[in-house]
Amino acid sequence: MAASCSSTREAAERSILERVPPLLTDLYHFTMAYAYWRAGRHQEHSVFELFFRDNPFCGCFTIFAGVDDCLLFLRSFRFTDQDVDFLRSVLPTATDPAFFQFLRSLDCSGVTLRSVPEGTVVFAREPLMEVAGPLAAVQLLETSLLCLVNYASLVCSNAARFRLASGPRRKLLEMGLRRAQGPDGGLTASRYSYIGGFDLTSNVRAGLLFGVPVAGTMAHSYVTSFTSMEEVSPQTLVDLNGDHDPVDFVSLTRGCLARVCELLGVEPGKIHQGELAAFLSYAVAYPKNFLPVIDSYSVTCGLLSFCAVALALAQLGYRPLGVRLDSGDLCKQSLDVRRVLTRCSKHFSTSAFDSLIIVGTNNISEQTMVELNEKENEIDVVGVGTHLVTCTKQPSLGCVYKLVEVRGKPRMKISEDPQKSTVPGTKAVYRLIDAEGHPFLDLLCLAAEPPPEAGSDVRCHPMAADGVPLSVTPVGVICLRQEMFAKGQVTHPLSSTAETKGNVQRSLQSLHPRHKRLREPDSYTVALSEKLYDLVTDLRRGSTKNNNFILDN
Repeated sequence: MAASCSSTREAAERSILERVPPLLTDLYHFTMAYAYWRAGRHQEHSVFELFFRDNPFCGCFTIFAGVDDCLLFLRSFRFTDQDVDFLRSVLPTATDPAFFQFLRSLDCSGVTLRSVPEGTVVFAREPLMEVAGPLAAVQLLETSLLCLVNYASLVCSNAARFRLASGPRRKLLEMGLRRAQGPDGGLTASRYSYIGGFDLTSNVRAGLLFGVPVAGTMAHSYVTSFTSMEEVSPQTLVDLNGDHDPVDFVSLTRGCLARVCELLGVEPGKIHQGELAAFLSYAVAYPKNFLPVIDSYSVTCGLLSFCAVALALAQLGYRPLGVRLDSGDLCKQSLDVRRVLTRCSKHFSTSAFDSLIIVGTNNISEQTMVELNEKENEIDVVGVGTHLVTCTKQPSLGCVYKLVEVRGKPRMKISEDPQKSTVPGTKAVYRLIDAEGHPFLDLLCLAAEPPPEAGSDVRCHPMAADGVPLSVTPVGVICLRQEMFAKGQVTHPLSSTAETKGNVQRSLQSLHPRHKRLREPDSYTVALSEKLYDLVTDLRRGSTKNNNFILDN
């Protein structure tokens, strides 16, 4: 098992390095880097912060994801000769050739990254990641870091909402690769849907790279490719223990079909022979994994054929898995299907029918999941594709990467739109915990400030536009940001996919239910310490010296 986990991690790391080279960025970062270099400012110590302004999907929370990929990106950040040659061809001709020598020697050995851990519940407008180091180098990292966390966090949060909507009982299958925005979008969606709360994926490569459990059986095309029983080959099957000669499985199933039809009062002639042949052929191929889609022609006929094949498998000692519904009213159909399966179980004294599962897949959205909890149904597994991986309710999270300090002096973007103003200075971020163990406020402080203490009053200023000063007394205090990367090395242990998934669930479980509501949740407070609030106020008034602010509309 250890060797398997190691090989999976190595494959995942190779995938990141291949997909996110240093040139996966916007050209203007190179023009800015050159201008810094030309002015002799490229080595000035600077600090940037990554955050988003609004929680997605009209919700209260977001799951922060993609951090480990950022660390791998930083560790391997170097320009090749081919990279530099290409940059020569696209940068303005006035670019000094010595700049390209600088790029060839550039790495992230001088960069430090402090971040909220992967899989943590976070909120709008709080700095999630701090990237500090030489100005030119840190500037060049912007787009790649944003690319790595924006979609990962969005789809992970979407998956978490689907899990909240479905409740803990049902299993969730991600099956959106064919609808995703390209191969990389599909791979990222499969990985972070699992981390966000899904149980399975149909994406085979996600299983290889990230260890996500993979599932899948048949499509409608398999069923419709058969037209007659003569196409079933081989037509025999040995019993589970292999103690007897192969049984004529087709004849056995025909006999079971007659018995099922008699029980349910249906003429055997109404069965679609091609569908029955498809089920038989698949059952012979995978007698331990029989789970067909039963609505290729009609659910009623498909269910009869399934029951016949499943009963024949059970007589040979196998346990069929269940059925998949992919159209129509899934709730009503699941109830009808369960009634038939229960009748067969009792009438034929076949316990294998008691454990059969019903899978529902039909353009499932978050609202569909909510309705499944409100209506009576028998669906055990839900497959979700388009609405999960494309995040149709909100296609982008909108993380940004903003300068907050240069040469130890705070920098602030002041905008006519207050939402676009930034919070200056190097900061620490603390999560305050109430007496019930729930987080209730995230506090931004200047890095030089002493941290808040459990049991002591904390005065702060909410970042909400109408926020009034607060005085709160936390029972517990958690420092959210940790050093993840320094001196060219990853300094925080990388997490496996399963470990990150566990962190998401623990973080979500700690959140108060009022903040997890899918509709009209209570907002969560993010606030500034008094000292940080005073700094912001001074910069807004323009009272600090040396022009320590940036006015930008």
